[in-house]
Amino acid sequence: MSTPTDPRAPRLLALHWAAAALDPARYFEWRREHDGDPFVVRFPRFGDVLFTGTSAGARAIFRAPVDVFEAAQPNPIAPMVGDSSLILLDGEDHRRGRALLMPTFHGQRIRAYAGMIRESALHEISRWHPGDRVDSRVASRAITLRVILRAVFGIEGDDRCDEYSQTVVNFLGSYSGALMLAPALRRQVLGLGPWAHFLRQRERFDELLTADIEHRRQAGDGGAPDVLGMLLDARYDDGSALDDTELREQLRSLLVAGHETTATSVVWALYHLHRNPAVLERLLDELATAGDDAHAFAALPYLDAVCREALRLHPPVPIILRRLRGPLTVRGVRRDAGDAVGISLTLLHSDPEVWSNPGQFEPQRFLDRNYKPFEYAPFGGGHRRCIGASLAEYEMRIVLATILTQVRLELPDRVRRSAPPVSVPHNIATGPRRPIMFDVVGRVA
Repeated sequence: MSTPTDPRAPRLLALHWAAAALDPARYFEWRREHDGDPFVVRFPRFGDVLFTGTSAGARAIFRAPVDVFEAAQPNPIAPMVGDSSLILLDGEDHRRGRALLMPTFHGQRIRAYAGMIRESALHEISRWHPGDRVDSRVASRAITLRVILRAVFGIEGDDRCDEYSQTVVNFLGSYSGALMLAPALRRQVLGLGPWAHFLRQRERFDELLTADIEHRRQAGDGGAPDVLGMLLDARYDDGSALDDTELREQLRSLLVAGHETTATSVVWALYHLHRNPAVLERLLDELATAGDDAHAFAALPYLDAVCREALRLHPPVPIILRRLRGPLTVRGVRRDAGDAVGISLTLLHSDPEVWSNPGQFEPQRFLDRNYKPFEYAPFGGGHRRCIGASLAEYEMRIVLATILTQVRLELPDRVRRSAPPVSVPHNIATGPRRPIMFDVVGRVA
């Protein structure tokens, strides 16, 4: 694979943008084949990005000193998460924010959510009946949203959960791909238009969060086992607490980042399992050894391998971007302060020097070998690795296991025989362009 000495953005940018929008993964694969690695992609408003999809390139970026990078701006999800979001902070602010949030994702705290994650999956499955056709993305989002509402916000009771769920669904749905990718559309005239609609939905969501924050403060509910309780009790190094704006924006970030990503990963795992009967049968045999113990599910090695393989083929956020504060060399190509570098995870996870049969769904590979963090990085890497990665992986295993041990599903013939759907952006994460439907065949005795 060649390494260009001075890669430049391609000509005919409009055609490149159209190709990337139609099928991002295939576009990046074509660029690697045509231009070698690294190569340059030009983004509207963001500028040129030097991309790599090799372990050597990823190592250079992930292992670079912390002070070499700053948060990549402008960020298309900034209106959703807010300026206080850990995603948008850099430098000392990012370090302080990460240190504040990290204890909420400690392993012991995550394990305490096992039963609640299983209950959330069972709540959704209880609505399925033999003969039903289920939209797996809608169902998975309902499960992961319920998990977020209970684990992060501490929401209890069906009525309050339903109120939050509808508000969150409206909020996420109002931020369309057009608003995300075309900032010029973020205008309102007389309170009309898609931007005005999004602002109203965000305001409604913030009203719910503010009411709960105030209620919890008045009740002295800091330190409660949910994430909001921990954040109310948390303090920065100087002893100060988060103000209401910081709390709302961190909570919004956790919801946006933790809801869609896990749901999409469950969808892809179900899809590939039901296209690979031998893999599904082996997994079902393993699941039978765990009974209905959520903790036991999370520790099963083949289930873990299945989830890892789904994340390899379909990393929920497939592009990592970094803006440079100082010089960095990636595979022999130097970039300076103000430039941007990136990692294509779809390319990294299909690098032929690391992965055999990279286009195939083969969970066994994760039992045969341990992959390095610059070879396999579905949640990013380095000092900006997704802070909620452990919770996402843990939740994915339990949700997938619960579904498979409760119901029998089948892909409709048309879906099973057709090519896998293209993965395209959905808010912060990517997911299948078309719905992946499943037929409910029956319940497990």
